[in-house]
Amino acid sequence: MKKIGIGCLAVIGLFVIIGIIAAVVVGGGDDGKATAKPSSTADTSKTDEKKDEQSDDSSKSDDENKDSKTVVFKVWGTAPDGALGPLDITYGSDSDTRKGTWSDGKFEATLPVNKDAMYYQVTAQLQGSGDIHCSVTIGDKTKSAHASGGYNICQTQLNAGLLGGWK
Repeated sequence: MKKIGIGCLAVIGLFVIIGIIAAVVVGGGDDGKATAKPSSTADTSKTDEKKDEQSDDSSKSDDENKDSKTVVFKVWGTAPDGALGPLDITYGSDSDTRKGTWSDGKFEATLPVNKDAMYYQVTAQLQGSGDIHCSVTIGDKTKSAHASGGYNICQTQLNAGLLGGWK
């Protein structure tokens, strides 16, 4: 009986390690393009559509701009008002989740990049019908997704590098 229990733990441990490696390989690429769909309604083909709109202050050196990176969260499209409003939006990192407010067909928020964060994400759920896009951008890396109709969810996530950090 003891051998069976140890064997089961070894198999479970192997699956956990494979899962972690797969998550890093799929989500931690350096090309800035989406490699997997975040949900069944997501369309990540528009990864280059939205880029960081952080202002370019020519009085700062490149090193100063790198130190002051921000993460930009966006949701845009059409979403008619439902019983609970047009959209339910959440955004943030693995350790900080916030609620967003839809206004005039869009949502945009920025946060300073936390070098210890493992990922940043935005989720927007339609409350009936509509057609929306969402994106998360840090520097020149953008992940985006799409949702349409019903109570579908637009969800996208930008992951830190293999060894952490947001370079």
